[in-house]
Amino acid sequence: MNNKTKKQNPGYGVVLPFRLLLICGIIMVVSLGCNDKDDPIDNSQMFPISGISIPSNLNVSMGQNFTITGKGFEQGDQVHFISDGGTKYTATVKSATSEAATITLPEKITSGRYAISVSRGEQSIKCGSLLLNVIPGGGIEIDIPDKEGMTVKGMVYSDGEGIPGVVISDGIEVTVTDEDGIYYLPSAKKNGYVFISVPANYEVSNNIGNLPQFYQRVKAGSGVEQKDFSLIKVDNTHHVVLAMADWHLAARTNDLQQFNSKILVDANETISAYKKKGAKVYVLTLGDLSWDLYWYDNRFALPEYVLEMNKLNSSVFNLIGNHDNDPYVQGDWPSENPWRNILGPTYYAFNLGDVHYIVLDNIEFINNGGAKDKVGDRSYNTKIVSDQTQWLKKYLATIEDKSKPIVVGMHAPLFSRPQVNASGNYTPSYSMGGGDAFASAFAGFTNVHVLTGHSHINWAIEKEEGASTFMEHNIGAVCATWWWTGNNGYAGNHICKDGSPGGYAVWEMNGKDVKWHYKSAGYDKDYQFRAYDLNKVHITASEFAPNSTDAKLAEYAKEYANSNNQNEVLINVFGYDDKWKVEVKENGSPLEVKRVNVLDPLHIVSYSAQRLDRNATPTSSFVTHTTSHMFKVKASSATSSLDIVVTNRFGNTYTETMQRPKAFTYLMR
Repeated sequence: MNNKTKKQNPGYGVVLPFRLLLICGIIMVVSLGCNDKDDPIDNSQMFPISGISIPSNLNVSMGQNFTITGKGFEQGDQVHFISDGGTKYTATVKSATSEAATITLPEKITSGRYAISVSRGEQSIKCGSLLLNVIPGGGIEIDIPDKEGMTVKGMVYSDGEGIPGVVISDGIEVTVTDEDGIYYLPSAKKNGYVFISVPANYEVSNNIGNLPQFYQRVKAGSGVEQKDFSLIKVDNTHHVVLAMADWHLAARTNDLQQFNSKILVDANETISAYKKKGAKVYVLTLGDLSWDLYWYDNRFALPEYVLEMNKLNSSVFNLIGNHDNDPYVQGDWPSENPWRNILGPTYYAFNLGDVHYIVLDNIEFINNGGAKDKVGDRSYNTKIVSDQTQWLKKYLATIEDKSKPIVVGMHAPLFSRPQVNASGNYTPSYSMGGGDAFASAFAGFTNVHVLTGHSHINWAIEKEEGASTFMEHNIGAVCATWWWTGNNGYAGNHICKDGSPGGYAVWEMNGKDVKWHYKSAGYDKDYQFRAYDLNKVHITASEFAPNSTDAKLAEYAKEYANSNNQNEVLINVFGYDDKWKVEVKENGSPLEVKRVNVLDPLHIVSYSAQRLDRNATPTSSFVTHTTSHMFKVKASSATSSLDIVVTNRFGNTYTETMQRPKAFTYLMR
């Protein structure tokens, strides 16, 4: 069997396998990377072939003969390739020896992942799965002539045919494949890789579990290198992206148990539900996947993050945050080396259906004092450094249709958190260094969305930039308050600093039509707000921090340290943006709804009060922050019921008939 293997260095920490053999034995099926739990039959009593060895990846050209290792094959045996969609292709064994069988790739089979089985008459055995790449020209690397000044060359293809118009880059230079799928790049190989912007309606194979292999390593200072990319045809015009910010996995505060029992279960249920509807589903992380402070003390860094990430039932595109840099290393470029070695480029682009995705690194990591065996100050700037800015301009120049949606992912927010005034209004202002210049790079693009994290708070800001609509969605955290409120013995909930439950955003794309919502982990998708009866919200030490004092707690409880008998109701709308509506009626009559900028009381008692109760000082960046997705109404009595209707920009309504008095508890909805 002619199978070209491309080895890569997994880099820092745990060494993870890049190829796995899927082995069918005579007594049992041993499966690495597939699931045969539904086939408990002892195959030794019914099937004469044993020791079948199938590679996890196979590069082969159409019509090429190749060999499968195994004992007991006979001419005429059938080898079946069953795609993820259920399409079945069959090859017949042409010849066999005591140790192997020769088959020809079935006609019309396409690149993709296949379950493999072997049959003889009525007997059959499952043999695992493989990723099949149908490649050009006899199963060997196609010969592309050199060009002067071009240090990297290659072909982008699918099912043996070149794909024109695919963007190739090394993070500095940008080029496009010609009509035959051939590209040339004058790369200085500074970054150590070249990558493709995966075109619409194609996918790449995954490496190390869920990581899309859209890049290949190159060697600095070497001569001309050829790097080919094989793509798999799909239809992702209708697709869904889960945007998951701020994981902060560090093997502390019970985080791994919480992640696996709450976030992972919820995300995989969401993925499964959309897949059943026929959508392709992907995950885009938004940085701070690990926690640099604990890389070495807890022996939990990027390799360990990858093990948790691989439990998601989806391909995962990753984005670097300020906590994903090596804390022993000073300077932005060298501190990113573990990321590049394990997860690949720190900025890149890809396409899904009619949507362009651009992943950026807007953290300039400084880390004064970092040295071998010494964690630095982990300081950083929020900006996009010049090399990346120049790359972004070159990449955007390759996009011809400026009406297609662009989704930009980066870690730190572009805008400052909106703070509404007495009239419920605010003026957007940039918080990222060079934010206005960044926005101007998208001049002419009419539908730009920026997805960010970092704050552990939900907010959205929509701003007109010339002819462009520019909207930032700052998304609440997977870890909520760094896993504290759900930690063993704490509040038993999982909420962010703004009172939003920990979770992620779900983006539903159908052609150019883009919709989104915030998904609170552990709740159904219609859980979009929480209403408080402020008559019942009185935060005292005796009730919420008996080992502390009212004086200490009042610093964090603020206005809730005093009783409120004004018959007011506070409504926290997690995914609110300026095109939502909040309506409240009392006995059929509408009440005035006022947008306010206040603290969420449930988060105060779930984090700050809990820490004070343990004689610990709440971490300043973890405490409750004011947020403007809050709304107040004043009822006429303390016992009247209220009908609350919240409508998002897409016309979906979420309701609660609020029976008052309504208790204020850790597990309230």
